[in-house]
Amino acid sequence: MPFPKNLPLEDVIDSIADGLFTVDADWNITYFNESAQRITGVPAREAVGRKCWDVFRSSLCDGQCAVDQCLRQGGRIINKSIFIIKSDGTKLPVSISASALTNSEGEVVGGVETFRDLTEIQAMRRKVRDLYYFEDIVGRSPALEKIFRILPQVSSSQATTLILGESGTGKELFARAIHSLSPRKDAPIVTVNCGALPENLLESELFGYKAGAFTDARTDKPGRIEAAEGGTVFLDEIGDLPGPLQVKLLRFLQERTFEPLGSVTPLKADVRVVAATNRDLEKQVADGRFRRDLFYRLNVVTLKLPALRERREDIPLLIDHFVEEFNAVQGKSIQGVSEDVLQLFMRHEFPGNVRELENILEYAFILCPSGFIQMEHLPEHLPAKVDGAAQGSSLQGTMEEIKRRAARHAVERNNGKRMAACRELSISKDTLRRLLNAK
Repeated sequence: MPFPKNLPLEDVIDSIADGLFTVDADWNITYFNESAQRITGVPAREAVGRKCWDVFRSSLCDGQCAVDQCLRQGGRIINKSIFIIKSDGTKLPVSISASALTNSEGEVVGGVETFRDLTEIQAMRRKVRDLYYFEDIVGRSPALEKIFRILPQVSSSQATTLILGESGTGKELFARAIHSLSPRKDAPIVTVNCGALPENLLESELFGYKAGAFTDARTDKPGRIEAAEGGTVFLDEIGDLPGPLQVKLLRFLQERTFEPLGSVTPLKADVRVVAATNRDLEKQVADGRFRRDLFYRLNVVTLKLPALRERREDIPLLIDHFVEEFNAVQGKSIQGVSEDVLQLFMRHEFPGNVRELENILEYAFILCPSGFIQMEHLPEHLPAKVDGAAQGSSLQGTMEEIKRRAARHAVERNNGKRMAACRELSISKDTLRRLLNAK
């Protein structure tokens, strides 16, 4: 349909809610609509004729300009999240779209960019996030809400509880929530990883030992069960518990007594047991690798935690949670993730679950100096995994390798200027030199 001749184009552009501006080939602003004036606080008479970076001072103005990218590479940029500096000096989150401007002969004569104020959307996200915190657990999905509803009753009981879920789903968080909601919350919660120690050491860790029980046992040492008196023992990776210890744990669950290594005198213990595993215990029972009677003793109350791919609606909440956490720890002011990064996360399968998302964001924090986390800040292997073609979930390389890669990228972004790279990464010249020279 042709554009109505009696309707001035400028009036139409001024009526839209998004800010819009155009620049010529020398980056001078040539048009600034009414919404652009309202959002930035800069009148059109002050904006037109000035360089765009002097008006916006955005997180992309230092070498990552969206319009410049369109001019150099062609194509368009749609819904990229950044921030700009308003006329009063405050940061404003916006979503931008950009494209090159061409004349009737197809020659590039400048660029056009639109931007949308994300302040209300981000404020709403924060409100939604605050509504869906439960004992340090973030989520609003029906699968989690079902667990949240029964968790207070489960916690107030003394029943042994078994938490099932894939690796990285937050089993220890739920164990701690059960403890903090229980009448035992003022006593300690003691964690034992049943898969981290060999059998002989695990037994002494659990039950303690008496002096003379073995060569180096010079004094009595209480075990984790005794240390948790009045509180909770969390037995993580219970599916890895060796066969002989399964018998001793079964006796403890039946009688609430145990014998330290080297002792013949039973001791009583008032502790609640919460266990967790990412293994299929029923299959292990069927295969003869886990005692059936112990399984039923542990399986009084079972909580099955959903995988992250089964609760994708929680991904934005988890992103906000981790961004806030990393900002506090690292002293940064990252605003969040861009729209394209969020869309990528919403499609990703996350075989490593919440822990994988946390690791990806921690990696991105190293590369992202400020503003919003963009696609270029993500691990190199991640985009290839979105289509499900690649397997595996671990981030590639050690943290030291990630730091070296971040240093190289920062120098490249700053056109070889090392001091600028140091300022971007908030590191010293010596640290940058060490990272660049490391093999």
